[in-house]
Amino acid sequence: MNLLDKFQQYIRTNNLATPEDRILLTVSGGVDSMVMLSLFVRSGYHIGVAHCNFQLRGKEGDEDEELVRRKCEEYGLPWYNKRFETKQEMERTGESMEMAARRLRYAWFDELSSQHGYTVIAIAHHIDDSIETFFINLLRGTGLRGLTGISTHVGKLIRPLMFASRKDILEYAVAQHIPFREDSTNRSTKYLRNKIRLGLVPRIKEINPKFTDLMRQNIGRLTDAQLFINHGIERIREEIITTKNGIDTIHTDRIDPAFPLNFVIFELLNSTYSFKGEVTDSLVHALELGTSGKRFYSKSHVAYIDRGRIMVTPISDDDPCEGVIEKGAARCYCGNSVLYLEICDIDTIKSFGVPEHIAQVDADKLQYPLKVRRWQEGDWFIPYGMTGRKKVSDYLIDHKVPLPEKKRQFVLLSGDEIVWLIGRRIDDRFRLTSETENVLRITKEII
Repeated sequence: MNLLDKFQQYIRTNNLATPEDRILLTVSGGVDSMVMLSLFVRSGYHIGVAHCNFQLRGKEGDEDEELVRRKCEEYGLPWYNKRFETKQEMERTGESMEMAARRLRYAWFDELSSQHGYTVIAIAHHIDDSIETFFINLLRGTGLRGLTGISTHVGKLIRPLMFASRKDILEYAVAQHIPFREDSTNRSTKYLRNKIRLGLVPRIKEINPKFTDLMRQNIGRLTDAQLFINHGIERIREEIITTKNGIDTIHTDRIDPAFPLNFVIFELLNSTYSFKGEVTDSLVHALELGTSGKRFYSKSHVAYIDRGRIMVTPISDDDPCEGVIEKGAARCYCGNSVLYLEICDIDTIKSFGVPEHIAQVDADKLQYPLKVRRWQEGDWFIPYGMTGRKKVSDYLIDHKVPLPEKKRQFVLLSGDEIVWLIGRRIDDRFRLTSETENVLRITKEII
């Protein structure tokens, strides 16, 4: 069976689209999306094409845009193009390039669907992308749910190439003389995904040439296991969670003692309230010690222990969302962000000038444990490059920070002193100097 036949069968078998659907294809100009475009055209579906130019690759990005435009004109398809101010968005939000680009493009796809009546959005991910995601999540410790790879169908979003490998797609492109562009950043090993794609996976394939097919089977089994767990957790949820006055109470004494407590609580808190594994581990440890009062945060909810029960409620606007960072911690969650922390020798620092979502401070000036919380009225710091104190409230006003962002503004503290107005400016007292030997490098990433 050739790739076109497999493509059509995969869509039918998985109920991804019908002949009546209007499908918006997201086409970058790379080989995956250009092949997807060809397959949809040859299959006779009603399609339109959306192309994003994030203006991060200069002439390369413009040439990608031109290729997609020409191909859509050749096929007689409606096409939509948008140039995003991605760098400015990264500076405004403190997001990584990947996170900012993802948020911008998916919001635009939804907007196009509403405006033009598209019922399905097609993304050109394939099985190799799913395998790489498996390893990324394995290294990040996301648990079983993260090992199920990339979903084939979520809402109106479909991935109709998940049956195919990168090799299958490239062979089809060559055989059908399909033009495509190669993103030069795909060869850069500074990105974790590329390190896995270019370094780890080829070495595993040397050991087992059938690695891709094996991983396809493994991911399928893990997905089935997660579906089974989801069903079981839903039954447990109905039995042990009660709701009153906007507070969900998890009655831990109703959990079957034969079940692994940590796993059940993680699944309950992660699937419903987006709590991360490190947070639920700390919560269960406090529960086992009988500790009450400490608060644990996801990006939207706060949990605390009360007489052996776990209470969960949405985070209120006046909640300080205070977290503690012990010495040696690798990450900390605050609001809708995660902070990644790394101790470095000063000699390994390649640049003292870093984007606002990264802070480099003198590690030997810090007093542990560090604290993270929302900023409060009366907070002050000495912005980097200045000599005088400045109230945080005045700094945010001077920089025209919108009110919703002010409410989400966090600070990092050493003792009672602000080290970093997170995502904006470090305190001058903790800057790197000629006397600095050890550096704490902190990266903020929106989750």
